[in-house]
Amino acid sequence: MSTVNDVLTSYDDFPIHQSSVPITHTATADVNHYDRYFFNGYSKTDDLYFGAAMGLYPNRHVADAAFCVVRNGVQTSVFRSQRAPIDRIHATDLGSVKVEIIVPLRTLRVVVDAPEQGVRADLTFEHRSPAVEEDHFLLRAGIRVLFDYTRLTQFGDWSGWIELDGERIEVTADDVWGSRDRSWGVRPIGEPAPSGAPIPFAQFFWLWAPTNFPSMSTHFDVNEFADGKRWHETGTIVRPGQEPHMMRTVEWRVQWRPGTRFADSFEYDLIDWDGSISTVKMKPRYEFHMRGIGYGNPEFGHGYWKGESVTGGERLSLPVDTPLAREHVHVQALCDAELHLPDGTVELGMGILEQLAIGPHPSGLTGILDGYSPNP
Repeated sequence: MSTVNDVLTSYDDFPIHQSSVPITHTATADVNHYDRYFFNGYSKTDDLYFGAAMGLYPNRHVADAAFCVVRNGVQTSVFRSQRAPIDRIHATDLGSVKVEIIVPLRTLRVVVDAPEQGVRADLTFEHRSPAVEEDHFLLRAGIRVLFDYTRLTQFGDWSGWIELDGERIEVTADDVWGSRDRSWGVRPIGEPAPSGAPIPFAQFFWLWAPTNFPSMSTHFDVNEFADGKRWHETGTIVRPGQEPHMMRTVEWRVQWRPGTRFADSFEYDLIDWDGSISTVKMKPRYEFHMRGIGYGNPEFGHGYWKGESVTGGERLSLPVDTPLAREHVHVQALCDAELHLPDGTVELGMGILEQLAIGPHPSGLTGILDGYSPNP
C-alpha cells in the first residue's frame, strides 16, 4: 500500500480524466508538458494592439502569464511567474493577470492589475466564429519527441478597457477584432532538456495568419523544413454560425524586408477541395515582438522558475534597433488585409502574420539569423 496520498482536487469530481491518475498528474512525465492560452486584439481605427499569454507547466511546477499593449510606438509589458497552483480551478488566476472562462469556446475575460508597471485592463473576448481545431503538431529531434500538441484558434471581438500610465483606453466590439488560441501537449519550454549525443536541429520556420473580415474569418499556418518540405499546415474559412470549412491545402508567397526576417508583404492561398482558390493579401503596419508576452524573453521566458510569486515589466520602443537578435526575431505583424474570393468578391479586413524563421529557408533566408538580402 502506498504511504503517499495522490493529490485530489476539485476538477477530479468532473468526468474529464484522460488517464488513470488524478487531474494534477499529467499523462506524460515529459518536463516540457504545457497548457497555454494566447490572445490578441487590434483596433481598426487606432494604433492599439494588445496581446496576452498564460501557461501552466505542471512537471516544472511553474505557471506564468503576461500582458502587453502597444501604444504610440512603445510596447509595455506585465509579466507574472509563480509556483503552479495544484488545483486546476485556480490555474488561470495568477494575481496580476487572470483569465476567466465565462462560456467555454465562446466568451473569455482577461483582467490585468499591475499598477507598478502602469497597466490595468478588463477585457472580454466574444467569439465571432466556432473554434478551429488545427491539425495535430508532431515533430521529433532525432527520435525524441520535440513537439506533440493540439491547438485551437478562434476569432472574436473585444470590449472593455485598458489603462496605460493613467490613460484609459476604451475598447469596443465594433472597433477591436482579434483572435485567440489554446494549445496543450509537449513543446520546448523552460530550461532546455539535454539531448545526450548531439543531433542537428538548428532550423525552425513558422507562419501563422488568422485574419478577420466583415463577413468571415480566414486562417492559415505552415511549418516547413530548411529544404521547404512542409511538416504542418492549416487552411480554413470560418463564417459566423457555421462550422469551420477546412481547405485541401495552402500556398503562400512572401517579400522579405531587406536586412530582416520580417515580411514586407505576404499572400496566402486557401485551396478548396474543388480546386477553387481564395487569396488573402497582407501588408504589415508594424511588428509586435513576442518577447512582450514571454516568447523568447531573456528574463521572463515561458516555464522558467523565477520564484514563488514574481511580477515584472518591460518597455520596448518600436521598431527595434536589432531585428535579427534572437529575442526580437519572433514577431506578430499587424496587417491590413484583402480577401479575394473565387467569385471575384473582395473584402477588406485586418489580421496578424506571426513569423519565426530560424535557419535557412528556400524563400531567400540563409544562415541561422542572417538578414534577407535581395542580392545574395
